Amino acid sequence: MALVGSSVTVSRALADAPLFATQAVRYAAAALLLFALARAARVPLHRPRGREWLWLAGIAATGLVLFNVAVVRGVAHAEPAVIAVAVASVPILLGLLGPFLEGRRPSRRVLLAAPVVVAGAVLVEGTGRTDAAGVAWAALALGCEAAFTLLAVPVLRRHGAWGVSVHAVWLGALMLTGLTVVFESPAAVASLGRPQWVAAGYLAVMVTAVAFLLWYRTVAAVGAGRAGLLTGVAPLAAAGAGVVTGSGVPGPAVWLGLLVVIAGLAAGLRPDRTPGPGARASRTDGRAPASP
Repeated sequence: MALVGSSVTVSRALADAPLFATQAVRYAAAALLLFALARAARVPLHRPRGREWLWLAGIAATGLVLFNVAVVRGVAHAEPAVIAVAVASVPILLGLLGPFLEGRRPSRRVLLAAPVVVAGAVLVEGTGRTDAAGVAWAALALGCEAAFTLLAVPVLRRHGAWGVSVHAVWLGALMLTGLTVVFESPAAVASLGRPQWVAAGYLAVMVTAVAFLLWYRTVAAVGAGRAGLLTGVAPLAAAGAGVVTGSGVPGPAVWLGLLVVIAGLAAGLRPDRTPGPGARASRTDGRAPASP
């Protein structure tokens, strides 16, 4: 989530770049890197079968393709803070819907902590002006951000973080390539300058390949609900990246938001109970421990 938050500052270098062509290059490079790393680590990658294709294609279509479109089109109708606040609300959706997909009841502690994390993120991001179209794009961005995690739950058990990441990324690259051919031109990539190539490389390696693996491993380990709380780290990282790049020291509201997010994370990520002496190691959410 810290890497995702840093992408806000990095992505500014791509404001004038062709949207679909640049993202297609980003995800194609990330797919090749993930595949090479999986081979080097001797991680088996299973071929999707049956309905798994639908879940994985759904991750690619919503979490990768539509999300990027919603953000880019949304900022044309709303200030960036509006989109950021909408995306920061994802812990509530994951806390409610994630456990049902995992076959268990939502955690009361997570449901109580989620609004606290969201409130802290709102303090960090602030608010902004928008119109009806901006609200619609913000809602779409929120739905896509939630779908990126929720649609992965049914396939994580068989494919693991590596398999879900690899398949979702190459499917997303294929979709974006098709959109490039239809709406832009493959030759548009030639217009990218050195700063834009550097930004696209950072997004491919750190924000896609590395962050996807870390995120899906976390979802498999602690569940979608608790993992959703960690999205509150992204706006904090974005504010920190702004300081590093010379945007100035955050104001009091940002510091207050930082404390609120930390309080929400501390409350929501705390185990529900502690196993007694001699008890078998078990998960606090009632599921078997995830394999490495």
